[in-house]
Amino acid sequence: MSVDSGDSRTADKTGNGVVYRVLARMVDVRPRELPALLWSWGYIFTLLSSYYVMRPIRDQMGVAGGVKNLQWLFMGTLICMLLLNVPFGALVKSLPRSRFIPITYRFFAVSILLFAAAFRFADPSGMVWLGRAFFIWISVFNLFVVSIFWALIVDTFNSEDGKRLFGFIAAGATIGAITGSAVTAGLAKHIPIEALLVFAALLLEVAVLCVRHLSRLSDALNARPFERDRETPIGGGVLSGITHAFRSGYLANIVLFMLLFAVTSTFIYFQQANIVSRNFADRGAQTAFFASIDLAVNVATLAIQLFLTARLARVLGVAVALALLPLITIIGFGTLALVPTAAALMIVQVVRRSGDYGIARPMREVLYTVVPREDRYKTKSFIDTVVYRAGDQVGAWSYVALTGLGLGISEIAIAGAALGVVWLVNGYWLGRRQDRLARDERQAARTVGDTA
Repeated sequence: MSVDSGDSRTADKTGNGVVYRVLARMVDVRPRELPALLWSWGYIFTLLSSYYVMRPIRDQMGVAGGVKNLQWLFMGTLICMLLLNVPFGALVKSLPRSRFIPITYRFFAVSILLFAAAFRFADPSGMVWLGRAFFIWISVFNLFVVSIFWALIVDTFNSEDGKRLFGFIAAGATIGAITGSAVTAGLAKHIPIEALLVFAALLLEVAVLCVRHLSRLSDALNARPFERDRETPIGGGVLSGITHAFRSGYLANIVLFMLLFAVTSTFIYFQQANIVSRNFADRGAQTAFFASIDLAVNVATLAIQLFLTARLARVLGVAVALALLPLITIIGFGTLALVPTAAALMIVQVVRRSGDYGIARPMREVLYTVVPREDRYKTKSFIDTVVYRAGDQVGAWSYVALTGLGLGISEIAIAGAALGVVWLVNGYWLGRRQDRLARDERQAARTVGDTA
């Protein structure tokens, strides 16, 4: 990447010249963006490390409660999401992002520490219900903290920045996930789970530190000159995140994209639970198997994010990039319909989830760079949490209904592939619409620059 002399001097003055020259070989970053990029990277690294320390524990507890109970766990998760979105909307309305984000993260950190204490003193009979509560809460935690992260990122970088940088930022998530998975895979059989939970809570405090630095740098970047005072409270209504999601055709189609993603993911998750229950009787072996899948997924994802995401966004465009995950899903369900085995499951999960994290997720976040600022936090949070978990619920009860009709893994996989076709069309349309809205935003920015 070529850099003019002024940019080079800027990089040197900030003391980041060497770091910039190294990163410039991997990602198309501008010198003035470097500090924000590094804090973004550290921020998502700590979040995903925290979650992936806890994810295998959550998955094992979900299986321990019985496959038939998973739909009830998903319903509990949806109810918690609905309840939490109202106070979160109030925080976004009343406080600047440099305050409501740390408050949210520390709330989750305290809850994790309370779970650690409960696990320490629970008797075997209480562990089943405690495990179910933990499954629900960590499912809530995951979506909330990651959604807030990306809301801050799309509030910092614009659409064109996102196509260049979001893949590399997402690589921080992947390395964090690899770290968390490796910690749990290596220690789950040797130390109590409450020690792992305390470590996960401490990582959230590091994320708060990153938030403070990134919030200060965000205004300095000023990626959208027509938006001012981004550290003031956003305002609006407490429920506007919900109502806005269905007033705009663009946002409504993002809702549909998320629903189809969640339903197909849930189908695969239930198939995973069935296959794992049949093949692994020991809880430790189940946890290690889940952690091994996570580790393989994140190694593959890292390679995609570092070397393919930005190139695919530039060459193929957002529309084709968003259509890739539905296509992978169609092929994956076809594979499970023909070969419903543990080995096939692992391949499908690794390919699909790495395609999601490496390509679909960064491009899905680009969709939000062209919506109003209030929607980046409120509506995005509603879609990423409530809509996603509603999709889980639809998928869970649909799976139960299909099995009640006598359908097996192969037949349900065919139904999932059919949903993938609808999802593919939806994703392609969204990408095309985002391109048009991004052009309008660039024109608005040029107009502001001309009149300044």
